[in-house]
Amino acid sequence: MRKEKLEELEKYINELKTINLSEIDNSGKGFLSIKRYSCLLNNGKTITRERIIKNGKDGSAAIILPITSEGNVLLVVQPRVFKPTTVGVEVPAGYIEDNEEASVSAARELEEETGYVAKEMVLLAKFFQDSGCSAAFNHCFLALDCKKTKEQHLDKDEFVRYFECTFEEALELIDLGYINGANPIIAFEKAKNYLKNIKR
Repeated sequence: MRKEKLEELEKYINELKTINLSEIDNSGKGFLSIKRYSCLLNNGKTITRERIIKNGKDGSAAIILPITSEGNVLLVVQPRVFKPTTVGVEVPAGYIEDNEEASVSAARELEEETGYVAKEMVLLAKFFQDSGCSAAFNHCFLALDCKKTKEQHLDKDEFVRYFECTFEEALELIDLGYINGANPIIAFEKAKNYLKNIKR
């Protein structure tokens, strides 16, 4: 990893670190809720399970691994306050809206979080986020030939820095523990296989 790139990444991580975490009044309605179910199985047994609901929906998301027209990767650095570091180094991602195609969500989230637009979106994988407690079904895309067209367009409580590096440097960030979420790791593994196959 180039020293100057690691210094840039560390600067973003330091900027977005949580310095105080205080529990607030939890009596109101929040983004997340839990529903409990009694589930009768075909074998006659009954089990109890809980389901996470995100903003009244299942929380299905589009995960995007952007490759710029120069061949670099775009990562996002953002608060992830419940991780030990309180900051995540990830790939762009966002929720799929009702009646929205996953590829449309991917293009929208990429543009909102980075200001980049892809020439081509390739579906790499579809997978459940955590089928033990959620119905969230993610779609993972490789965004090719991305070009910057505008500035980021973030929600008022969204703080995202984007970080550009080579594909090899991004893989090194996985090995170094900077990228440690399941979604970006799946995206990189699937992208490695896809890119290897199209180069043959």
